[in-house]
Amino acid sequence: MSTRTVRVPGFSARYSSRPAVVTGLLALLLLALTGYALTVGKLPVSLGEALGMLAGDPGPSGVDYVFWTVRLPRVVTALLVGAALGVSGAILQSLSRNPLGSPDVLGFAGGAATGALLQILLIGGGALAVALSALTGAFVTAAVVYLVAYRRGVPGQRLVLVGIGIGALLLSLNRYLLISAEVDDAFRAAVWLTGSLLDRSWDHVTIATIAVTVLVPASVLLLRRLTLLELGDELSTGLGVPVGRTRLQLFVVAVGLAGAATAAAGPVAFVALAAPHLARRLLRPGGPSVVGSGLVGAVLLLGSDVAAQQVFPTGELPVGVATGVLGGVYLATLLGRRWSRRSVLSG
Repeated sequence: MSTRTVRVPGFSARYSSRPAVVTGLLALLLLALTGYALTVGKLPVSLGEALGMLAGDPGPSGVDYVFWTVRLPRVVTALLVGAALGVSGAILQSLSRNPLGSPDVLGFAGGAATGALLQILLIGGGALAVALSALTGAFVTAAVVYLVAYRRGVPGQRLVLVGIGIGALLLSLNRYLLISAEVDDAFRAAVWLTGSLLDRSWDHVTIATIAVTVLVPASVLLLRRLTLLELGDELSTGLGVPVGRTRLQLFVVAVGLAGAATAAAGPVAFVALAAPHLARRLLRPGGPSVVGSGLVGAVLLLGSDVAAQQVFPTGELPVGVATGVLGGVYLATLLGRRWSRRSVLSG
């Protein structure tokens, strides 16, 4: 992998050519996918009309309202939620030093689901209230996981095991809440639990925008420390990294991104798990790639939503179903390759 150096007065930086090129290609793919997503649906529009409406021009009769209140919030939510999940998964996999370390596995998505279910089934309220309850549930669950796993630090293996255990408890609680609820409330909650981009509003966009705008730059600033943490606590300490404080800061960033993503679109499966793996394979960086993982996560979620709309033209298939299918196939393929590789080596 070739490296190059950029120098300007008072600043110099080195970068590798492959990650830079692949990141640019991912950005172009995401831009093209976004343009296509804005033109398809029950009321298709041309790309020129979509760009014109974004520029402030009035759209065709009836299209303008659908574009601004239905289609655009859905696409923007998909972009932001996918990016947030990708970055969150990359941080958690690096912190836990485990390829399965994602918000889905560690129980944070389950905690967000519990908060949302309590709001929907017991308290009531609109979409914003459900989203805020989901975000609160994610942070409460993360605090419990962190405190239980803490023993003079938070080793990755213990973090994963504690997260799996608490996630299983929350899954049982969520099922109990569903079966004890009224039919209408249970149906609404079940749709939310699947992970969906249907009926997204600008309230959901606002929640995801705040999280991505604040926390993604924070993850980039902490990226060097995150890379050093992968070398081990002793070596990281020797290199001047405050291990405990840095791990806690990164943990809060990852949970905030995962919680906001779940609050905006429900617990979307497998994006946070698969995006960092794909980013590492494509970019081949020297350490975790939060920007690449965010781009891959956005491509995965928006692409899955567009694909679901093509298979089901009504557009009512929850995107969590599509990501679950794709993620399951990817995970099975990944585990199968590792198993076959170990079998060859042992044979």
